[in-house]
Amino acid sequence: HRLESALDAPADVEADREALRKALEEADRLLDMFAAVLRLARVESNPDWRFEPIDATEALRELVEFYEPAAEEQGRTLRGEISDGLVLSGEHGLFAQAVSNLIENALKYTPEGGHVEVRAVRRPDGRIEIAVSDDGPGIPPADRERVLERFVRLESARSSPGAGLGLSLVAAVARLHRGGLHLRDGLGDDTHRGLCAALVLPAIDAAAAR
Repeated sequence: HRLESALDAPADVEADREALRKALEEADRLLDMFAAVLRLARVESNPDWRFEPIDATEALRELVEFYEPAAEEQGRTLRGEISDGLVLSGEHGLFAQAVSNLIENALKYTPEGGHVEVRAVRRPDGRIEIAVSDDGPGIPPADRERVLERFVRLESARSSPGAGLGLSLVAAVARLHRGGLHLRDGLGDDTHRGLCAALVLPAIDAAAAR
């Protein structure tokens, strides 16, 4: 529509360049959405993923280290509290993608000056919980199940880029690994609850994985 309007209007170098810039931004957003749809379809339709032992402790510490400069540049703080000896069976690329989605989501919706925390522990039931928490606006309890569905975006997120596929992809990866994604209150207070997205996955014995 932007390109058609530019073609119909009188020639104007600056206006045409602006129309091209905006059209390019929209094209990039569409490509990102298509890529996310394909990733989600691939996760849900392929039963033959090759699972291997994943040193979740090392992988998570690397991801926190990777995102720390971006968080600092955006005026947020990101810290990790990762327990030793966390090992699971899974597909490394999908695991990293799922946790990356959670960190990027937290940084995206946490205001400048806010805090994001990545905490990973072995729970009393033996499973691994990877919780990415923030002190942003959060998600109302009534909407937390709904945002895990495809293409669902709340009104508060309409002004930011996205297709509503990030959390649904994480949930699909969790199911593939026989786990789950759970949303609850984060690091905020009564005014801004923040959000905690907890990825809960079965653990394997570290010694048996060697």
